[in-house]
Amino acid sequence: MPGLGTLLNMLIIVVGGLIGLTARNYLNQRLLETLMAAMSACILFIGFVGAVKESLVLVDGQLVVTNIMMLVITFIIGTVIGEILDLDKKLAQFGTWLKIKSKNEGEGGFIEAFLTASFTVCIGAMAIIGSIKDASGDPTILLAKAMMDGIVVMIMTTTLGKGCIYSAIPVGIVQGVVTLLAFFITPWLTPQALSNISFTGSIMIFLVGVNLLWDKRIRIANMLPTLIVAALWAWL
Repeated sequence: MPGLGTLLNMLIIVVGGLIGLTARNYLNQRLLETLMAAMSACILFIGFVGAVKESLVLVDGQLVVTNIMMLVITFIIGTVIGEILDLDKKLAQFGTWLKIKSKNEGEGGFIEAFLTASFTVCIGAMAIIGSIKDASGDPTILLAKAMMDGIVVMIMTTTLGKGCIYSAIPVGIVQGVVTLLAFFITPWLTPQALSNISFTGSIMIFLVGVNLLWDKRIRIANMLPTLIVAALWAWL
């Protein structure tokens, strides 16, 4: 069944979030702060490892850094496009709408929790490859992703709050659209294009960790067009 992987991914995120929300009631503030630091460090590590994996190659027994020019140029172009469109503001407005519609007006930090969790579980080549496979009835990759997402959202919810649970919605939208467009997208997603998406997406995941660990406000949403620019770069 096409789309099954995405539906299960959404369900597991919600279940993980609800478990985290329940556990939150039994944890003291000191432990929550330590969990936040631990989760932030893990996200930093995931982003760092993903970026290193796509940027280092072994040549004559030596590690060589590649794709740096691609990284710099695509991030510049993508961020300029994102700032012009002001995607960060639009996503924040969507978060506000969700907060009102879900009757969570009294939930402090709802929007920030929603955005942070959404970036963490939506960005990356795994979501794209898995969604394309899901279109042909193979949900294996998305099921593996769902397990990881469920754990991440569970821990995030204990520290950031209820907004993390609603990251299931952008997961459904992004992966659902890719599944629907799989027939048209597949010919364009060469191994190099997927590598570029994974590289730039890993940098954004790293920045999510920076935002969490050092309480920064980097507008990651305004960098999202970088993923598309990076995929197109493979065709230059």
